Amino acid sequence: MAYLSDKQREQFQRDGVLVVPQFYPLEQVHQVQWGIYQIIGQVMLRHGVEDTRDAFSPDTFDQVFIELIQRNRAWGGEIYDAVKQIPAFLRLVAHPAHEELFNELRENAIPGMAAGGYGIRIDIPFEDKYRAMWHQEYPAQLRSVDGLVFWSPLVAITEALGPVAFCPGSHRRGILPVYQTDPQGTGRSGAYALRIRDEADVLTHYPQVAPLTAPGDLVIIDFAVMHCSGFNISNRARWSMQFRYFNFADPVGRSHGWKGSYAAGVDFTTIHPELFCSESPDEV
Repeated sequence: MAYLSDKQREQFQRDGVLVVPQFYPLEQVHQVQWGIYQIIGQVMLRHGVEDTRDAFSPDTFDQVFIELIQRNRAWGGEIYDAVKQIPAFLRLVAHPAHEELFNELRENAIPGMAAGGYGIRIDIPFEDKYRAMWHQEYPAQLRSVDGLVFWSPLVAITEALGPVAFCPGSHRRGILPVYQTDPQGTGRSGAYALRIRDEADVLTHYPQVAPLTAPGDLVIIDFAVMHCSGFNISNRARWSMQFRYFNFADPVGRSHGWKGSYAAGVDFTTIHPELFCSESPDEV
């Protein structure tokens, strides 16, 4: 059974990004949301916060999360680390459909699941330190140049929540040189401090799309497509799931032993010094 039509495969090869509406059964998504609801309750219990939340609902599974981090930002970090260990989430990480999708989109691939390359993002309103700026996935993840991100929201994405923006077709440009910077002084480090060299010029060559997706939808993203997180100006966190798969048969990945990047304690610039610039012309 093929998950994608010929038209969808052609669109992905052309754009490097594809939205597949309602790919995951909502029941499976609700199980992840229920797990998050439970963990928020356990963090409240751990810190002696009275739990006055409404009963669980998929639409309000993160009720009081913003209030909690306003009281103590570190509690949000506890929740962030815990939710990626929810069994229902891990079942989605290893969903057999991901391997099948990889094989539909890549010939003669040997798919691998990137250790440390999956998680649940929590993009907090008006917080910029951990927002992903324009980037390609490979420098932040390594493993293999030929890789796919499977991205799916846990809340209905609105303009205010800051949808992820993509540059369709940018994957055909290959992996671009990067440099490290923290121009706003927000404390960015590691992958969050990587910026594409001559970013403003590169962006002029491509259109930008920012699809509004809903729980159950799947966005498939080529590791080389330029994309960035939108800025959340709502009163709620933007929750989303990411599963990253790579290709063991990719010659670049094979050449460096399929190393992981920052999440694995490896600095991209030591693996690909030819793609690292000490400074950007924009800052000279």
